[in-house]
Formats: sequence, structure tokens, C-alpha cells
Amino acid sequence: MSNESADAAERPSAQEQPQAKDNSSATATEVNIEAFKELCANNAAYFVNDVTENGQRLHISFMSMQEEIDRIWPLMVQLNSEVHKYDFDENVPGNGYRSFLGIITSALTYGMHVNKKVCLKRESVLFRKTTITKEVEACAQLFASLQSCLQHLQTIMKWSQPGCLFATEHAAPFELIAQTEDINQYCFYGRPLGFQFLEAMRGPLRFITLSMVIFSEAFYNDGSIFSKARNSFLTTTKYVSDPEHRAKRVVNISKNTDVTFCKAFWFLAESELMQYLPSVVAQSVAVCKVINIPTEQLTITSGDREINVPIPNAHVGSKPVHVRLISHVAREGMVGEGRSSKLAPPSRGLLIHCHGGGFVAQSSKSHETYLRQWAKELNVPILSIDYSLAPGAPYPRGLEDVLYAYCWALKNCHVLGSTGERIVVAGDSAGANLLTAMTLKCIDLGIPKPHGLFLAYVPMFLNFIPSPARLLSKMDPLLPFGFLARCIKAYIGSGESSTHMNGRAVSPDTESFEEISESDLVELQAHKSPTSEMSDTLTYASLTSQVDDQRDVSKDNSSEPETSQRFDLLDKFVLDSDTDTDGTKIAVVTSKDKVQTVEPESLFNTTVQGRVSNFVSKWKGKMTNLVRPNSSAASILDIEREHSLLDELSFPIPNDPYLSPILASDDVLKQFPNTHILTVHLDPCLDDCVSFARKLKNLGSPIQLTILDGLPHGFLNFSLVCKEAYEASKLCAMKITDLLDLDALPPLNIPSPNCPST
Repeated sequence: MSNESADAAERPSAQEQPQAKDNSSATATEVNIEAFKELCANNAAYFVNDVTENGQRLHISFMSMQEEIDRIWPLMVQLNSEVHKYDFDENVPGNGYRSFLGIITSALTYGMHVNKKVCLKRESVLFRKTTITKEVEACAQLFASLQSCLQHLQTIMKWSQPGCLFATEHAAPFELIAQTEDINQYCFYGRPLGFQFLEAMRGPLRFITLSMVIFSEAFYNDGSIFSKARNSFLTTTKYVSDPEHRAKRVVNISKNTDVTFCKAFWFLAESELMQYLPSVVAQSVAVCKVINIPTEQLTITSGDREINVPIPNAHVGSKPVHVRLISHVAREGMVGEGRSSKLAPPSRGLLIHCHGGGFVAQSSKSHETYLRQWAKELNVPILSIDYSLAPGAPYPRGLEDVLYAYCWALKNCHVLGSTGERIVVAGDSAGANLLTAMTLKCIDLGIPKPHGLFLAYVPMFLNFIPSPARLLSKMDPLLPFGFLARCIKAYIGSGESSTHMNGRAVSPDTESFEEISESDLVELQAHKSPTSEMSDTLTYASLTSQVDDQRDVSKDNSSEPETSQRFDLLDKFVLDSDTDTDGTKIAVVTSKDKVQTVEPESLFNTTVQGRVSNFVSKWKGKMTNLVRPNSSAASILDIEREHSLLDELSFPIPNDPYLSPILASDDVLKQFPNTHILTVHLDPCLDDCVSFARKLKNLGSPIQLTILDGLPHGFLNFSLVCKEAYEASKLCAMKITDLLDLDALPPLNIPSPNCPST
């Protein structure tokens, strides 16, 4: 199936007309352009007779800005006359073309600020001509690069069918990628960095960009810890004081580094320091536990059918699926909570969540800050899935994990503190893609689908077919094009990241686990889990036995097979509690009918310690080799060389709807549940969201699309540092509340211990 058929259903109707506010916006932009040109002319005239080097550079830069804006304006007029054809509808204007019109407006605001600053300070004895010259030159380069972007947008529009945001395959999309490599990206990551975003987001984005370039020095640097510390200090000073040098490093990272760097940098959110932040600064919760779900035979009842759920097995073989249970209050039936009289009744709703991270990084822990807030506002339990990550576990392993965890939750919602009457799934970025693919899988297999989907800035078309929004990745500080392309490549899988053992693919970063047993890893996690907080309470529990206790069913101890089977499951469910309590005890099963509470230190001081230490040493060695493959790696980012991403992207990408949900058949998409998509105007995945929403709308499926201004891809992770991101996170919670629609449920009868059918 080609992307032509994917876009066919999203073409606008003949009744769509340009909106009046587009014309008024164009008029306002024209006024700003005239004001900007007057400022440029004034400054150019002032420095025309300045014979110093900096004076002439300033004069040339101001003249260049005038020339570039004269080239930009007719392109904007032409684009503005067509842009409405690509919107979701007249009430939700938004697409990649419209995003660039907004970026030009932001650039004008930035350019006028620079010009006014020069006008006000050029007569002062404190006028720092050298610094100002660099800033003005960067501003001139910015307008030149934006003019190039508008030219490429014209090419994309010519290569696309009317009203379709993605170019057709026969139009040589790789040729456009080759052409866009001539865009001067340095200006986007230098002094104007973040000009297109909200003011409150610019500081955090600059900090992240600075952190990335400093981290790259350590990532690719050999030497002792002292030399690394010295180099880190020197490079930090260099990148802070020299934005041009920082910009060059960012562009080189995007072009030349591989997915292992992306994984390592994004996993900084999983560091020991970051483990504390949710508990310290985020919303407090009563329950935050990690559950290990054993992958064993699981059946789901749908009507009069018994459906066998596929067991995750691709690439890395069978291993438990990790999920995190978060709840603002402890509820009856919730695993590990006992039978206290203070427990709240089971919730009638349940939210199942999948985190983003480009399919290659992050976890439920790194997304916990906004999940804790959602847990309070939604007042339902949240189950966040930690699926296997690429490139060690590429497609379809992540989808297999998500589908299995979802089906397990359907069948075991009673131990999650929910009756399961309303189950909604929510995810951001890569996690939203997986949940959409999971819904397709549920429809295909006949598994009960969720009652609603909430998808934030979701990629729906995993391909390198260009669209106007994809061009935004040329200037995005969080998702540059190189990162985006390599994450897609890693998830699709190109055979580079796995080895073969006994006829099946095995991830390199899981081979070291052969040195230690599952129970050893459990005991290691009890002492101190890499993914848990230092003060975690760890509980070994059998979900089956807990349900039996709640039912007060007395069983004959002489039934040895049944008792043995129940305790065989005991080691398969590990709850890593992350509650806001002071408990540090660990409950350990010591016999078939006895549970003993011990201190963590005494548990760790066993014979397993030596084997664990050996395992950790080998794992550390493997990670060192992974992070720094060879001693010459540092030169990758420090030399000028001919490099094209086209060399890396020349591999086949299947037209698989489980990879790219927009390619799903109309018959399947017509069965989709109520769906809410929320994205931002500056997201490289914006066109994916708009195209998919239009396709659902044209098929008659219930769909809502919301597009926000000024925020970046991944804004949910900034909810603690940006007021607008926090408000957007609350808006997401409101959308999920609408999908749960708990007020529409009939009065609750006496709850059954079994999960009702979905």
C-alpha cells in the first residue's frame, strides 16, 4: 500500500474555503514586514560608512535581511492562499505549511528585537560591536535558511496530491532529503535557538541542547576520570560562551552520531539523581509499584469466544513485561495493599499508558512526573507499560509487550484497584504509536478494544516520505532529523543490532543476563534496583493468592499440586513499591505457607552477591564497549567530512499498518473507538496527526484533534518547568476524563471479584 492511498481519505471537500482570519493574519504580517525592513534600512544606513571589519559585516547583514524578507514575502502569500486545504477542518487550523508561516512570524519578532537593540545601543560607548555583529549575522542567516525552507515547501506541495500532506513515492523523496541538506542548520542551534517556541520554553531548550553537546564530549572521550572532569569543565565554558561552536556541535551530532548516543542521552532521565525528582517535586501518590508480568499462556473472553493472546517472543525471547501501577489513593483489591478498612472502593475506570522515547529510550519512571498529576486529576489507577526497546528489541517486540500487558490488565483489573468498566489507553510519541497499533491488533484478533484512545504528538507514518512538518526537524532542538531518522531505523530493524543464537535473534545488551538466574535478579532488585528509588519497598506477591485471600476462601493444604502451582507463580510477580511512605522492609517468601520480613542488607548478604557482582562487572564492560566502540570515535564529531544520511536510510521500509497505523484499511479504522489526538504546531510529527485524524473523520469514526501553540514535541515532560506545558498536561487529563466518561455509567452494583467483560 502506498502513501497515496494513505492520504486519499484525508483530502478536503470542495466546500472548504480560506478563512477570513488567514487574510487578517497575512495583513498583520505584511505590516510587521514593512516595519522590519525599515529597521534594517535604518541600521544599514548607519553602518554603511563604518570602515571597520565589524561595521561592514553589520552593514552587509542588515542589507541581507532586507533582501531575504523580500524573497520570503511572495512565498508566504502563495502559501497562505493554499494552506487551508490541508487543515483538519475550519475550526482546527493546523498543518506543516501553516507551522512555517507561524515560524516566519516568530522570526520577524526576533529580527525586530535584534534590530531595535542595535538602534538603541549603537551610539553608546558600551556598544559591544563584536558580539552584536555575531548576533546580527546569525539573524541574517536565519532568514536565509527560512527562505530555503519555503522553497522546499513549494517542492513538497508540487510532489503531493491536492490536499495531501505527504509527497507521493514516485516523486523521489530521497532527492528532496538530499536537497534539504544544503539548509544552513547552524543558525537554528546558535544564538536564535528556540526563537519559534514560547518564551518560557526557550531556557529549558537551551539547557537541554547545552547538556547534549557537553554529554557528547564525555560520551566519545577516552581517558581517566580526572582528564574527563578537566575536559568537561573546559568544554562547558566553551559551549556556554560560544553559541556558534555549540551550534556546529549539535549539527554534527545530528548528522554523524548513531542511535546509541540517542539512547544514552535520553536515558539521563533514568539517572540516580532523576529517580528522586518525582517523589520530591511531583504530585504525591499513595501507590507507585513496578509489577513484573510473567509471559505465560493467557486467554481473553470476548462474547462466546476464547482468544489466545500472543506471547511476546520476538528478538529477545520470553521475558517478563514490566508495568508500573500508579494511584492517588490505595483501593480495595489493589495488589500489595491488603484489606485495610481505609482503602477506597475500586475505581470504575482504568488508564493504560505507554511512554515515548523514540522506541529506543526512557521508561514509565521518566514519565512519572505528569502521570502522578494525572492520577490525582483522573482519580483512576494508571498502569504504565515498560515495553522492550530498540535497537536490541526492534519491531514487533514492543508491540507484542504492549498487547500482552493490555490483555493481562483486562483479565486482572480487579488486582489493579479497578472494576474495568471503562478502560482508556493514553500515550505520547512512540508510546502513542504502539497503542494505536495495539488497537489495530485487538480489532484484527477480536480482542476487546479499549473504550478510548488519547494520543499525544504521535508518529503515524514511519517512513522517510517528506512532509512540511517533517522539515521542522531541521530546526528542532529536541528531535533533530538525524535523531528522528535513526530512531525509525532502529525500531524497524535493519539487522545491525542483533546477533543470532540457536536460530533466533538475541539482543546484544541482553546476552549478559545469561550469567545470572531470574531469581538472582529479583534479589538484586530487592537490594537496589537500577529502575527504582533508593527507599523503595519491594514485595514478592502472588496475584492469584491475593485474590484468594480477598475472597476468604479456605483451601485444603493437602491439595499439593494446586498449592505448589500457586507458589510457583510467586517469583514471577515482583512489586517494586515506590510509595510516599517510610517503609523499607522487604517481604520474602521463605516457605510455602510463611512470609518473613527482613532488612534489605541481610537479604543482599547472601551467596548470590558474588554472582551479582560478576554480572554487574560484565554488564558494565559491555555498556562501556557499546558507548565507546573505539578510541577514535571522538573524531566523528570534530572533523569536517562528507556525510549523508541517505547512505544510512537506504533500506526497505515495509508498508505495515502496525508500524504506520495510517496505512490501516478503512474497514478496520471504521471500528476505532473514540479517539482524541493532541499535538503542537511545531511538532515534526504534526502532519502524521492531522492526516490520521482526517482519515478517521472521513470514515465516520469519532475523533477530536487539538493543536497547541509554542510548545515542543515531548512537552509533557516539561510540565514541572513551564507553566504552559503544565496547563497543556492538565488539558490532556481533561481529554482523558472525557474518554473515560465515568458519569455516564449506570449505578454500581455489588462488585464482583472478577473483572467484568469489556
